[in-house]
Parts: sequence; C-alpha cells; structure tokens
Amino acid sequence: MEQSMMKNTLMETLGMEIVEATEKLVKIRMPVDSRTLQPMGFLHGGANVALAESAASIGAYLNIDPQVQQVFGVEINANHIKSARNGHVIGTALPAHIGKNTMVWEITIKNESEEIICLSRCTIGIVPLKK
Repeated sequence: MEQSMMKNTLMETLGMEIVEATEKLVKIRMPVDSRTLQPMGFLHGGANVALAESAASIGAYLNIDPQVQQVFGVEINANHIKSARNGHVIGTALPAHIGKNTMVWEITIKNESEEIICLSRCTIGIVPLKK
C-alpha cells in the first residue's frame, strides 16, 4: 500500500506514516502533537485506536484481492497502558487469524523508548466489492 493512498484521509490528518506494510506485518508511525493530543496534553486514546485500526485495515487489505473484495473494521478494543506527551508512537500489527470472511489483528503501540502505550485487537470483515 502506497503512502499516496493516504491522501485526504484520517491517517493523513493525524500525520501517520507507513513504515512497513506486508501481509504479515504492518508498522505505522504517528506523531504525538497537537493533532493527536487530548486537552490535558496527553496522547488521546482515540488516536491510539485510529492508529490500531489503520494498521489492521492495511494488513487486511494486503491479504485480499482488492479487485473483488473490500475490508471494514468490525470490532476493536484497546487497553491504554501508558500515555505520551511528545515524540512519536509506532503501531505494529500482526495477524492472529486470516480467514475467508474475517481477520483478527493484534496491534501493539509503543513509544520511542519501546514502552507499551496501548494493546489493541481489531476484527476486520471481508466483503464482496460493490461496484
């Protein structure tokens, strides 16, 4: 998946950058700045969730035939372990299950010191492409 596909999306708005994207591993980097902070100056939990679902969705997309299928997030959970005030975080998504109709991805978000910020699991639905 190319960075140019992120144009005019939530990922672009939040400053996310794809570091690596394969069928078995997706890494996305996101800044901790005015776009991703909550009013008290800490990384917003919703930004973590957006990062996690973006990584899972990209991974799922790389495992389908986009000519006949599309992917949608069906469910996501997130355990916010720690927060951040600045720098960047990196979300790493790994598939726990790749099926015909659903995929489950586990996403770990870490800060620059490799401390876990958030643990998330996202279920992705695979549906026929409607033209």
